[in-house]
Amino acid sequence: DAAGRPLEAAFLDTDGGVRNVNATAAVETPLAGGKLRVNGRLFSEPFEYDELARVRLPATYLAFGRDEVETDSTELGGRYSRNFGERTGLELVAIQQTEAIDIASDFQAPGESVAFARQSDLGETIGRAKLSYRRSERLSFEAGAEGAFNWLEARTRLAVNGASVAVPAANVRVEEKRGEVFGKAVWLAHRRLTLEAGLRYEGSNIASDGDVDLEKTLYFLKPRAALTWAPGEKTQVRLRVERVVGQLDFDDFVSSDSGNSSTLTAGNPDLDPEQEWVTARRSMLTDVIDRAPIRTLDGVFDAPANIGEGTRDELSVNLTAPLARLGLKGAQLQAESTWRRSEVTDPTTLRKREISGLRPLEWEARFTHDLPALNTTWGVNVFGAWRETYYRFDEVDVVKLKTWVELFAEVRPRADVNVRLSLMNA
Repeated sequence: DAAGRPLEAAFLDTDGGVRNVNATAAVETPLAGGKLRVNGRLFSEPFEYDELARVRLPATYLAFGRDEVETDSTELGGRYSRNFGERTGLELVAIQQTEAIDIASDFQAPGESVAFARQSDLGETIGRAKLSYRRSERLSFEAGAEGAFNWLEARTRLAVNGASVAVPAANVRVEEKRGEVFGKAVWLAHRRLTLEAGLRYEGSNIASDGDVDLEKTLYFLKPRAALTWAPGEKTQVRLRVERVVGQLDFDDFVSSDSGNSSTLTAGNPDLDPEQEWVTARRSMLTDVIDRAPIRTLDGVFDAPANIGEGTRDELSVNLTAPLARLGLKGAQLQAESTWRRSEVTDPTTLRKREISGLRPLEWEARFTHDLPALNTTWGVNVFGAWRETYYRFDEVDVVKLKTWVELFAEVRPRADVNVRLSLMNA
């Protein structure tokens, strides 16, 4: 509350388990003067999660939640490449992916029972052709086209204390037809200066039926320019300006639920892809996809939505440092970090805030030490703490993960045998 006293408090005892089966196969063969590769994948993963909450505020009671998720997916892909002489090359790619997801979530507390279920089937088909031509050692061109068909069909049920509750976009089929043509030129203007320019034009048609009937067509022009300057053997400077159009996540189009946290998210099929102009890691965003309230006759629901313009600034640092000068022969330290700052106007409070789910800081470091005499490598991997904040219309959710440390040692008793021992979350 306003005085800093907790309104709700509980101790959580959680238990989860996941199993998966993954089968892959591939074949590669010469064909018609080129090379053809075909690959396939089958994947199945059941997941179960139980949570027991011993609540002590505002009253003392027990609450129980259970989530079950079954995921089955397939993939079939093919790639054909062929050169026509020394300067021209052709590449053809085709991919077909499908996925079926069944979700069941139950929550039980004194005087409260929530049951949520969703079955969804989705798929994606992509075809792409690219033709490359190298006019000289300094100048090369690429041109091509890509087409895609995406679809999602979802059926959702929600019951509270045994009574069915209607939620927005509960039963929906969404289809997207998308096409793109592109061209690119790369010019080595000087042995230390490279210029790259490209242009993509994308058109898509998105339609949904069921609980929400709508159809719209979108077009985007996506220019890109990049300059790379290498003043010395150890230094490189890259400048880039580009318009980027994100791909829509079809899961945002249908309703979802987390029974354990009692959070219901409504679906919103009327989303536009988020777009950004990227200038030296400053992104000027339009149609930012975030959270916003959706009002229906049954109440107000949290949902993904386009909430207007925003900005995102990023600064990334990477380090690779051999430690032989410090007396640790065969040792190396690798580290990387990214700082982010973002701003958008909240659709509920109309105040400026950061973008939901965007981590302000991410970092990791890896130390490895090779001991050739013992055929052993040991080291430490450190993944830094991070924070994600989600701004909903009636609450703010903050998720934090503390720093994760892994100790490991790899021993090679034979050239064809490698044994790795790990202490996770040390």
